[in-house]
Amino acid sequence: MSTIKTATASMIIVCCVTLWGCSKDVAETEQPPFVMVAQPSSSHNEQKSYAGEVQARQQTALAFRVAGQVTERYADVGDRVKVGQVLAKLDVKDAQLQLNSARAQLDSAQSAAKVATDELKRFQQLLPINAVSRSQYDAIKNQSDAAQASLKQAQANYDVSSNQTGYNQLIANKNGVITQRDIEIGQVIAAGQAAYQLAIDGERDVVIGVPEQAVSSIQVGQNAWVTLWSAPEQKFAAYVREISPAADQSRTFSVKVALKEGQSAIQLGQSARVFFNQNIQNVLSVPLSSVSAVNNQAYVWVVNPDQTLHKVNVTLGAYGRDSVPVLSGLSAGQWVAVGGVHLLREKQKIKPIDKENRAVTVQQGAGR
Repeated sequence: MSTIKTATASMIIVCCVTLWGCSKDVAETEQPPFVMVAQPSSSHNEQKSYAGEVQARQQTALAFRVAGQVTERYADVGDRVKVGQVLAKLDVKDAQLQLNSARAQLDSAQSAAKVATDELKRFQQLLPINAVSRSQYDAIKNQSDAAQASLKQAQANYDVSSNQTGYNQLIANKNGVITQRDIEIGQVIAAGQAAYQLAIDGERDVVIGVPEQAVSSIQVGQNAWVTLWSAPEQKFAAYVREISPAADQSRTFSVKVALKEGQSAIQLGQSARVFFNQNIQNVLSVPLSSVSAVNNQAYVWVVNPDQTLHKVNVTLGAYGRDSVPVLSGLSAGQWVAVGGVHLLREKQKIKPIDKENRAVTVQQGAGR
């Protein structure tokens, strides 16, 4: 029994020594890994985006020119209307009564003017033979002039009443789409009160709200591109057409972005997103894949001249699409590891290569 135990112990010792030797050989023959590195860029391409809504470039409120009660309504939200189309009507009874009264006044004025004209003609015949005095003639002439003035006034009142009757119909003055309706049948409205909102056919804008701290970076005429929430894979070229000079109640500035293309494919009211690209010079930036963080502290791996790594804490700016600006912690001549940074460790030996798989030599002073 003791012989068996002795033999077993000897075998265990031999295996342990063998395994230790193998692991030592592997450790001694381990090669430094190839790690892609890059230098910080001196410019940063920053992309910002804002949500918005597609609106017609020209919109107008349609309203009756007279007060009254709505009796008919022929258009609703979403309807396409044409020039001259009747959209709604008001009760015409009062307007018709006013027209009848104006007509009666016009007839009376016409009769009075005719009598005054005939009387003046007779006095004009009697004046040369001194059958009437000059003062009598002047009085008749003044009466005739007053009658003619009353006739003109009655005619003008009749024309106004006639127009008022026509104003009881609300007629579209442009081709477009009804985007809002503010009247109901039976409602009594005032003159000039908006009845419909009409989006006039034509070019489209995307209206966005830009915060006050970012509006200064946007210029009229600046290029942009637009995507729709319903079709994010499609991009439409656009440009900034108008920037509001004052902020609204939400402390944002309204910016209108005009579309250069896709007018027929974009519908009113669609949700969209506007993108702006800004190239910021004299700001160091590194690829997003070179940055990691521990306990909310961002860091990068800097390559030393002896091809070892050193962790450097950095302060970052606003993240871009592919890169991020470095506000502090790096200099332009340093090299940083790109990709797989969470697998690297302090003082690890590496073989730095660039994106073309070419070996990189780190100069003295470019490390820590």
